[in-house]
Amino acid sequence: MTNPFTIGYASLNDEISVASLPIEGTIPRWLVGTLLRNGPAKFEFEQEELWHWFDGLAMLHRFSFQDGNVSYANKFLQSDANKTSKEEGRITFPVFASDPCKALFKHSVTEMMLNPNVSIQKVSGDFLALTEIPLPMAFDPHTLDTLGVVEYKDHLTGQHSSAHPLYDFASKTMISYMTEFGLESTFKVFGIKSGEHQRTLIGSYPVAEPSYIHSFSITERYVVIAEYPYRVVPAKLLTGGKSFIQNFEWRPQDPTLFIVMSKQDGSIIGRYESEAFFSFHHINAFERAGEIIVDLSAYPDTKVIDESNLPNLRKGRNDGKDPYTAPSEYRRYHLPLHGSSSTVTYELMSEYEIELPTINYPRSNAHDYGVAYGISLARNAPVLLAHQLVRVDVHERTSNFWSAEGCNPGEPIFVQAPDARAEDDGVVLSVVLNANKGNSFLLVLDAHTFEELGRAEVPHHIPLGIHGMYFPEV
Repeated sequence: MTNPFTIGYASLNDEISVASLPIEGTIPRWLVGTLLRNGPAKFEFEQEELWHWFDGLAMLHRFSFQDGNVSYANKFLQSDANKTSKEEGRITFPVFASDPCKALFKHSVTEMMLNPNVSIQKVSGDFLALTEIPLPMAFDPHTLDTLGVVEYKDHLTGQHSSAHPLYDFASKTMISYMTEFGLESTFKVFGIKSGEHQRTLIGSYPVAEPSYIHSFSITERYVVIAEYPYRVVPAKLLTGGKSFIQNFEWRPQDPTLFIVMSKQDGSIIGRYESEAFFSFHHINAFERAGEIIVDLSAYPDTKVIDESNLPNLRKGRNDGKDPYTAPSEYRRYHLPLHGSSSTVTYELMSEYEIELPTINYPRSNAHDYGVAYGISLARNAPVLLAHQLVRVDVHERTSNFWSAEGCNPGEPIFVQAPDARAEDDGVVLSVVLNANKGNSFLLVLDAHTFEELGRAEVPHHIPLGIHGMYFPEV
């Protein structure tokens, strides 16, 4: 058996295209479309190596479904960062955790070496690879060819953004945010109407020391931002000589703040405090009985960021003793709409860890929901490498799992069946690292029973990626 900690974070240099992958089991014939995934795939160059998993060069992966068959292709995003780093044998782009971040403040796109390796989204017809720099890169979803940076026809400015914009189905608007660092920093929420190529400001507010924020939530009427006590003095980003994230300071004595903004006029309708915690990913939010429900995957602190560096990840355990960091919790916070400010607490929705969470977005995002999916850890397993997938029945507070010996699953993606009646009528897709064979496969589960339907074998390993999205129209 191959060491999963070794191959999961090992570079993949080969680019291939396979018309039909070997299938074990059955792929539903109604599954027609494409799963596109993004993630870091190259971690070393001739003269230096990247230190953090989040900084690997972006690679796109395409799994396409037709008549029970699955085709596959992968290709590096042909960014300037990719080209110059390979040519010069060194890191030439602004990174999350490996070198000074002054390049973030360059205003010319031609000066910026982008490496959008986090997520994928479709915005106004463009298929985009995204990172936390607000300059998305378009690509062809069929060929995976890189098409170039998308620049919007507006005057909004900022240096840090979300890699998880959310689509508001009611207004047909993609909503996101960005932070503009300065002597007077500003947090800005904006929208992009379907068919348009400009960002419209929804609302903004000043923030003296910005928080590191990776994602957010929306409800029918509001945008919900969680500001964690993981903050930066903006001047340090230019003068500190550290990587971007190393300028942020964890302040456990300070609260986490929930900021609720009206989608209609950008006004702040509430500010709420909770005990200090950190989160990468919101799960969902919705309004119910005079309150806003906010569900997210929460950590007690930010150790998970520091300890997700490649030397740690490839080692697998902290010298074979204690786990690296406390597991994330599936938390539900209740924000009352009656008052403008309040101290809020949470309830646990599951006794099991959940990360890279997903739901039936077209049906349930911004609304009450009954099922969530994510990666989770088996009991007594090494952390920072998922050993199972989890399905949480939100109403019953019960969980189902999929696991297989020597297999480490990635982010689950829900795909709704064409004749769906229930919220979980469909399948869950996950790219799984198989240490038994030293490769990866695409797993297809029944989203309701969580039983395996089939798998499609990929001829090589796929480094543990981050995010993807399913597109039935591709």
